[in-house]
Amino acid sequence: MKDDMDLSTRNKIMQMLKTSGELTTKELTDQLGITGMAVRRHISILERDNLIVSTTVRLPMGRPAAVYRLTDQAEDYFPKKYHAVALDLLAELEGEAGENMVNHLFDLRKTTLMQRYESKMANKDLEHKVAVLSDIQNENGYMATWEKSGDEFVLTEHNCPISRVANKYNHACNCELNLFESLLDAQVSRTDCLANGDKKCVYRIRPQ
Repeated sequence: MKDDMDLSTRNKIMQMLKTSGELTTKELTDQLGITGMAVRRHISILERDNLIVSTTVRLPMGRPAAVYRLTDQAEDYFPKKYHAVALDLLAELEGEAGENMVNHLFDLRKTTLMQRYESKMANKDLEHKVAVLSDIQNENGYMATWEKSGDEFVLTEHNCPISRVANKYNHACNCELNLFESLLDAQVSRTDCLANGDKKCVYRIRPQ
């Protein structure tokens, strides 16, 4: 219970810094209604986690004070509705140029990603390629893991940053499957898909 209260207090501090920009320890203490020692403990944890940073400023009266603000990393903790913007833009494009143009856009993205990552696959066997692909997907927020199962490899994605887009425009999933086949130079089949309501995306990979 105490851990939940501590987390709630740190969330409040981040919300306050988000709306105010910068605050001193005293300002945080006054607004939260808790002791200065408790605020400093929470601040120490937030600094350790690279969510806030401080600078020392001179005040009109008294000693210089530390002023706290959010780091760039902290922005990830606040709601972002990028998918809504993306869906709106794709709907506008579909209305103006048709579904084929939307599909063409996903094809272009696949080509761009292929050009970006194919050098990482050069001169590697299939197992190392799967490991590299898993790392690439993790860097992009897919929470990927992989394992060898008999004579095939299984790549599992526990998160899909574009699931809402892919749910409406399934060609995005087809492009990802084709991208994996091209990067790995292997047979790839998808047995589970987050965009279709499954709990994860699962790819089964076999040598050509």
